[in-house]
Amino acid sequence: MIVRNWMQQNPTLVDGDTLLAEAKRILTEHNLQALPVIEGGRLRGMVTRQHCLRAAHFVSRTQNPDEYHFFANRLKVKDIMVRNPATLQATDTMEECLRRGQELGVGQFPVMDGGRVVGVISSKEIFSLAAHFLGAWEKRCGVTLGPMEIKAGTIGRIADLVEGAGAEVQAIYPIARGEDGGNGRPHERKVIVRFHAVEAKKVVAVLEAAGFRVLEYVDTKCDEKP
Repeated sequence: MIVRNWMQQNPTLVDGDTLLAEAKRILTEHNLQALPVIEGGRLRGMVTRQHCLRAAHFVSRTQNPDEYHFFANRLKVKDIMVRNPATLQATDTMEECLRRGQELGVGQFPVMDGGRVVGVISSKEIFSLAAHFLGAWEKRCGVTLGPMEIKAGTIGRIADLVEGAGAEVQAIYPIARGEDGGNGRPHERKVIVRFHAVEAKKVVAVLEAAGFRVLEYVDTKCDEKP
């Protein structure tokens, strides 16, 4: 999964002299999370919806007419933007995007290609990625197994058991929380299985009988395929 295929393309750009009130209007009207700030054709910063909301909240709390006037007519993007923001390349992977976002505590990145800003990755795109992975718009049943050590043949065995229970496998995702799997066991992973079936409980029973630990399951009456 490459960033170029998931990013918000042709992003709206502003310059440092743009009034913050105008940036707030653009973000709100276009339902954006961030605006790259460009000066002289180069990326200089990033202003986010959160920056604008914080400034507006401060002004509203003071209830000072002079503060209102300053916010509306003088406060500029360059006064509060994040300078030299962390960026991604259009050719980076979404895995790299997620890793860097977690490490840096950043919820949005300008995306660069040849020194130009060609896109933005924000929480909106991250949620879209997660929704596609989990089949949020489809009627799927699911089970979460584990934690377990993933060896050669483990995923294939799980798929065979689920299909042997009369289900149609849609996706299998081994996941971990952190490098140690979140529990001090570096080789163990939970496994999420998404499938279509008449009854999820039958799949659960087969997996448990084979020795897999079922942590949770979801039955969405997924025999009614979209």
